[in-house]
Amino acid sequence: MKTRIRETRLAKGLTLQEVAQRCSPPTTPQTLSRLEQGSRTLSTAWLGRIASALDVAVTDLIALPPPPQRIVDAVLGMDGAVAMTGDEAVSMPALPDQALVMRVDHGIGEYRAGDILWLERITAEGFSRALNRDILVPRPGGRFAFGRLTDRQGNRLHLVPPGQGQRQIVVADALWIAMAVQLLRPLG
Repeated sequence: MKTRIRETRLAKGLTLQEVAQRCSPPTTPQTLSRLEQGSRTLSTAWLGRIASALDVAVTDLIALPPPPQRIVDAVLGMDGAVAMTGDEAVSMPALPDQALVMRVDHGIGEYRAGDILWLERITAEGFSRALNRDILVPRPGGRFAFGRLTDRQGNRLHLVPPGQGQRQIVVADALWIAMAVQLLRPLG
């Protein structure tokens, strides 16, 4: 497993000795160096100890591989599809840990059965950036409200559901919302 222990330690301006002493129980700089270099097996217990010593989350120490990329083969424009003349790579977005995924079972509004929505979870401070976007809002009893956020008045959110003829939904005191950021649609 590739880690970011060394990068994190250096970014915090700490020496191997300082981090080794901060570990609970303390360890040696040599052991920490071997863990950084990957010449010693890094267990989840070690990850936890080092993360605590560096005052970061364990996930901050794990170097995840970049999302898979593909070269764009063609571009669809006003004149139809044309071959790419240069190299352009695309990848799926990396979503934060708080991201949610919602599957569409039945077509409603602009959504089709089989669509997958990726939603970015936002706390109350960021609600204004979701205005006029589709959002998912938690409700009591393990239920959710979903629709376009059209207005916010104090602690009340006004949503218009995606289906035709549906009435506006008002949700009060939402702790968080999840804003739709990516639509995956299977063809066929």
